[in-house]
Formats: sequence, structure tokens, C-alpha cells
Amino acid sequence: MLPTPSAQTISNDLTLPVVEVFATIQGEGYHTGKSAVFIRLAGCDICCNWCDSKESWDASDWPGMKTEQILEQVIPFGLADVIISGGEPLRYDLSVLTYALKTAGCRTFLETSGAYPITGEWDWICLSPKASHPPLPDVFLKAGELKVVIATSDDLQWAEQQRLQARPDTLFYLQPEWSVRETILPIITRYILKNPVWMLSLQSHKYIGIP
Repeated sequence: MLPTPSAQTISNDLTLPVVEVFATIQGEGYHTGKSAVFIRLAGCDICCNWCDSKESWDASDWPGMKTEQILEQVIPFGLADVIISGGEPLRYDLSVLTYALKTAGCRTFLETSGAYPITGEWDWICLSPKASHPPLPDVFLKAGELKVVIATSDDLQWAEQQRLQARPDTLFYLQPEWSVRETILPIITRYILKNPVWMLSLQSHKYIGIP
């Protein structure tokens, strides 16, 4: 039987636009190589030109689902880690969804640009800032991981500006933008060798051909 949020929280249960729910091996950042269920929500006004899920931008293209419907897709996978991504998931109040997931025994991970206030209960927050919509200061303080996508050498200076706003114990990653990875990766590698506070994140799921 699926867990039911308390009466107080269920009154705030939102219908969320869901693009897909799927199990995979995490391909980026700190949790690379671990199994997890992804809940990809639709709706994004940041619209990076290199985004690899542009189909998720328009929330009206995707069906709205209540929390119980989402859990009915998540629970059968039998995996403890659940990652909520987008789109930009913090466009929505995620309190009820994360409450239900944690009641079901799941760990909740968030992937966000940080452009909106944090809602929900999280075991891990991956902040991937975007220059067009910078993160809110509070998100920097709550993120365990700062992952900056690098497309040009100029992005490295911007990445440092983001790092200085984070907690000292945050994990810092530079990730090559996929379409220019062959040219930008040597630049990132040399930079990390000179600035070892940073680590390298690769989209390993794309290399091995999984979602």
C-alpha cells in the first residue's frame, strides 16, 4: 500500500507535469555510477541553448499527475534514490512529493538551476547554475554539489564566481558541454590541474548509451 501524506500536506498536493519516470545509472557529478529513479518534470523558462531535454520546456505538453500517481510509477523499480529534475523542478512546490517519497523510504535528490526558492525535503541538492537566471543566494548555502557546465574558456571565470558564493564544504564540478566536449575538455583538464578545488564531471550515461 502506498504511503499517504498527512492531512495537512495533502491539502497542498499539486498536479505536476511529468515528462517521464525511469530508472537508470546516474551519469554526472557526485553520484555517478549509482542506480536511481528519475522523475523529470516539465516546465522551464531558462531554456539553455545546449539543453538536452528541450521537449520538457513547455509544461502544457505533458500530463499533470498527482503524488500518488507518481509514486505508482516510482515504487515498482525498488530503488532507494529518487532524483527530481526537469525542466526546472523548483518552479513547483515539491513539499508533498518529497514527503511521500521519504515516507516510502526513498532518498530524495534535486537537480536545479537554483533560480527559484527551494521547497521539499532533500537528502542531496545538485546546483547547476545558469548565467541567464542566476541562483538565489539561499540555494548556494543548501547545495551539496555545484556543477557548472563549461562551453567556452570564458565560462571558467563565471564558474569561479559561482564557487565563491557556495559553502566551503560544497563539492565543485566542471562539466564539458556535450556538443563541444572534444575541444573544451582539454581546457577543463588543464584548469583543474591548476585549481584542484574543482573535479571533473562527465556525462558518462551518454558515452555508454543509456538515459
